[in-house]
Amino acid sequence: MKTIKNKTKSIPKFKNEDEERDFWAKNSVLDFPNRFKPVKLDFSKLKPSTEKVTLRVPKMMLDDLRMLANQQDVPYQSLMKIFLAEKIQEKHYQHQSS
Repeated sequence: MKTIKNKTKSIPKFKNEDEERDFWAKNSVLDFPNRFKPVKLDFSKLKPSTEKVTLRVPKMMLDDLRMLANQQDVPYQSLMKIFLAEKIQEKHYQHQSS
């Protein structure tokens, strides 16, 4: 009766990216069991999904917002989101302090 040895291939040291690219084009990671460590993924910093909203504001307020945004060289909608985020953060801080 023959015994099958658990032979695992070793991954060579590569001289450059081209050599590594060629190697992985001809080989599969499945041919190298237990050679890779699991990686913990962190998705907490992903950009949150957005929703479209309609907001009616006085024309003068929108003109002022556009002027401020132009001075800061950002789109007015981005500036509006910044202002909202700052105010929300301020309110959260006030609520937690009391």
